[in-house]
Amino acid sequence: MSTTTTEVPALVQASVGRFVAFLEVGATEGLFAPDVFADITLPHWRVQVQGAEQTIAAKNSFHPPAGRTRVEKVLPAARGYALEVEERWQDSGQRWYCREVFLCDLDDEGLITELDAYCTGDWDEAAVARHAGAVTLLRP
Repeated sequence: MSTTTTEVPALVQASVGRFVAFLEVGATEGLFAPDVFADITLPHWRVQVQGAEQTIAAKNSFHPPAGRTRVEKVLPAARGYALEVEERWQDSGQRWYCREVFLCDLDDEGLITELDAYCTGDWDEAAVARHAGAVTLLRP
């Protein structure tokens, strides 16, 4: 986990850990406030939902909570944090990849009250191979 020179508060560290568990295995305990608002932006699409169950269902409808999540950056803020991740998982006989940024507002107990999600979209093996053949990343 990388951060700016600012120390990551314990409340944020705990929430990031729960968020990664949500992405990897679908664990949701202690993650969302019951009335969380989520604004999810995908390539060529955007959805908004209200409520913990609706937020979980919306995120899981895009791809299954499974696989490996690499935290690339955590930027703490006054009432929450920004989280940049890379996800890799297997589904329908293929390996998949995406990059996401989440902006999370927290309440005093560390529950997410507002979530903004930005996703590259899910790349299948062919998209990952096309990208690897066309681009050399300076910071993979």
